[in-house]
Amino acid sequence: MLTHGLTVDGQPTLEHIDFAVLDSFRFPDGDGFPASYRAFIRHAGWARSFGLWLIYPPVHPGFADGWQGRAGYLTANLHSAYREGHSEEFDWMVEPDGDWSLPASLHVFGLSENGDALLWDTTSRGTDGEFPVWESRSLNSLHRLGDSLSEALPSIRDRALSLFGPRTYDIEPLPPIPL
Repeated sequence: MLTHGLTVDGQPTLEHIDFAVLDSFRFPDGDGFPASYRAFIRHAGWARSFGLWLIYPPVHPGFADGWQGRAGYLTANLHSAYREGHSEEFDWMVEPDGDWSLPASLHVFGLSENGDALLWDTTSRGTDGEFPVWESRSLNSLHRLGDSLSEALPSIRDRALSLFGPRTYDIEPLPPIPL
């Protein structure tokens, strides 16, 4: 799994992560978070990845930027934007890899600092328990990145490398933010 090859600048920020939720949360299909996501959160904690990406972990009550709050809010905004785009027949919003049946099943789990979203298709879990990973650039396109977070991370890293150049680490721990 790629997460073991990711370098962390110091120690990951883990103290506000709710590991009970990480292990017990269930999607409508009855299964939990994909193994690649659980491994990533345990390895990286709350951090900026590749100088750009925030992957939302489940957090204890009283903390911001968690799966329960921020990712849910961003998902609602994504669904609203895509409903409006569909009604306006903005077909370019689902290009190059999606179609209009997809956005309703997408759930945000990460966001770049330039407004791109990492998404799971929560109705297409593979036999390995993983969700396909998609990216929506500025909520105006759908790009399939892979069958799991582990499969998607190399392309996410490569795109960030093209923007920022080489880095001495992949993961920059961030402080927990109380509400």
